[in-house]
Amino acid sequence: MTALGAVFRPQLPPERLRDVVLIADQSGLGELWLWEDCFREGGVSAAAAALAWSERVRVGVGLLPVPLRNVAVTAMEAASLHRMFPGRAVVAVGHGVQDWMGQVGARVESPLTLLREHLDALRGLLGGARVTTDGRYVKLDDVALDWPPEGPVEVLAGATGPRSLRLSGEAADGTVLTSSTTPDGVREARRLIDAGRAAAGRTGEPHRVVVNLLAATGPDAAARLRAELVAEGVGSVPDLGVAGDAAAVAKAVQRLAEAGADTVVLQPTGDEPDPEGFVRFAAEQVRPLVP
Repeated sequence: MTALGAVFRPQLPPERLRDVVLIADQSGLGELWLWEDCFREGGVSAAAAALAWSERVRVGVGLLPVPLRNVAVTAMEAASLHRMFPGRAVVAVGHGVQDWMGQVGARVESPLTLLREHLDALRGLLGGARVTTDGRYVKLDDVALDWPPEGPVEVLAGATGPRSLRLSGEAADGTVLTSSTTPDGVREARRLIDAGRAAAGRTGEPHRVVVNLLAATGPDAAARLRAELVAEGVGSVPDLGVAGDAAAVAKAVQRLAEAGADTVVLQPTGDEPDPEGFVRFAAEQVRPLVP
């Protein structure tokens, strides 16, 4: 069964989050995802508030840029969310947008090396291990969490290029793909992820693929979708995004699922006029049409 989610985009002010969370929880939405885009809402603080305001919806942070955080802090925060809200927190990490990392003095020479080291240490700490490592960027000396999660938790990685996709297969428990990923792109991502899993001897372990789908509905849906695709520089790429009613959106979700997506997260346009209504649309109209 394909899981369905929606994004609360950080173009909205933080005070809008509570109403969106309550609708997501009440309407039966599977997952609500948050972004930590520089320099908008904090991902962990927003996720903690969303989890506290809700009772059942899973809340994902996609994603936390690892150059901004010591891995021990990432582990402490993720473990706290998992213990306070068992089974409902989802944490994804990534190497971040390099221009933004440069703005805050956190850009590194090898983002993939940092991401690998961070993933290895983070998964170890969240698994209850005592970790000592002396990597190029991640250095820990006999570090263990006093309050690790009480059971296994998944750590997802954001990935786009071939090297990062293979890395995600090797070192993460799941992968988050952007809304610039077509169904063929999902198939290729799955191939690269599986190659990484095979190289690391992890083919017997589950690996969830989460794909964002840019979606718009309403009378001006096509125009809003087109404007955003053009603004993102992908206006000429076929099979990206969907505009239309619930049936049209569900078909687009199904195409991604058939290509290998386990979870599809509907991403409204940045100028979505009714974020609360979009979440209700996803849960009450699109969800019943998705196998």
